[in-house]
Amino acid sequence: MKKIGIVMGSASDLPTVKKAMDMLDAFGVPYEAHVYSAHRTPVEARDFALGARERGFGAIIAAAGMAAHLAGAIAANTTLPVIGIPVSAAKLDGLDALLATVQMPTGIPVATVAVDGAANAALLAIQMLAIEDAELAKRLDAKRKSDAEAVLARDAELNAELNKKN
Repeated sequence: MKKIGIVMGSASDLPTVKKAMDMLDAFGVPYEAHVYSAHRTPVEARDFALGARERGFGAIIAAAGMAAHLAGAIAANTTLPVIGIPVSAAKLDGLDALLATVQMPTGIPVATVAVDGAANAALLAIQMLAIEDAELAKRLDAKRKSDAEAVLARDAELNAELNKKN
C-alpha cells in the first residue's frame, strides 16, 4: 500500500493535523509526517515533494495557516495529488488560509478541504488510494454504512424523545 505524506507549516498545526493521522491510523494507512514551511524551509519542502513518488507516497496532505502557501509549494513540485488543509489562526479564523489554499493557478491543482478539515483530508487521501486497493475501498464502504447507521440511530432517539413529550 502506498503511504500518505503529511506536511505541516508549523508544529502548532499538529492539533489540527492529528485528526488526519487518527483517521489514517483507523484505516491502517501508513503515513509520514514532517514540519516544513513554504517560507522558512522552502528547500526542504521542495525536496520532500520532488522525491515523494519515489519514496512510495500516493498523495500528500499539506496543512498551513495564515498565508498558507505550503500546499501550493508542494503541488508545484510533484504530480502526486495534494490535499490542502487551511488551518484557522487567531486573526482571520482561517479565511486567509482557505483563500491561499484554494486559489491555485491552472496547472497546479490542490484539493482543498474545509478550514481545520483534517479528517476529511485523510478520507480524501484514503479514497485516492482505494482507487486501486479493493480492501481499502471495502473499509471506506463500511465506514460510510456505519456513519449512516449512527445518524439513523440518532434520528430514532430524537423521535422517541419527541413522542414522549406529545
